[in-house]
Amino acid sequence: MLHIVDDEDVIRDALEWLAQSRGLAARGYAGGQAFLDALGSQRDAGGAQSGECVLLDVRMPGMNGIAVFDQLVARGLLARLPVIFLTGHGEVPMAVDSLKRGAFDFFEKPFNDNQLMDRVEEALAKSRQAAASSAVHERLATLSAREREVLDLILAGNMNKVVADKLGISMRTVEVHRAHIFDKMQVKTAVELAGLLK
Repeated sequence: MLHIVDDEDVIRDALEWLAQSRGLAARGYAGGQAFLDALGSQRDAGGAQSGECVLLDVRMPGMNGIAVFDQLVARGLLARLPVIFLTGHGEVPMAVDSLKRGAFDFFEKPFNDNQLMDRVEEALAKSRQAAASSAVHERLATLSAREREVLDLILAGNMNKVVADKLGISMRTVEVHRAHIFDKMQVKTAVELAGLLK
């Protein structure tokens, strides 16, 4: 989902159309607070998307783009919600400072439509990767200490009998742990598990 935060209706509509021409879902917001409110209610409802990006105008009445960016930074959302700033002339130093603080990119108006959409697609790919990585870490956190030990030995290429010998447990117990690990990590084979955790 591409979130377009700009107070100018014409720009929002043009960017939504441009995104849709690339097959990307897009939603426009007339201001920073409207975007943050929608973002908060979406996450409260468990609706965090996989693959999100924000096109954020710097200069808006009320809450400007830098203030919105600061909120996203404070909430730790930049990895899963990369920000591309849209800036006017004279705002470039501000945008460069934001890049140093984690913004994905910035474009000065008027911008090249294709270059902007190429960067949006790169930001969406980065967001999907961050979401997938976060999901894997969440699954890892559900493993017990013993399951983590078994997991490490499986990933090292040990057969069940070797794992049992190293941990001083029965082979049947290793099989049970292995089944629980595969179930919790949502994989069917050790090869798939290794690929997920590489």
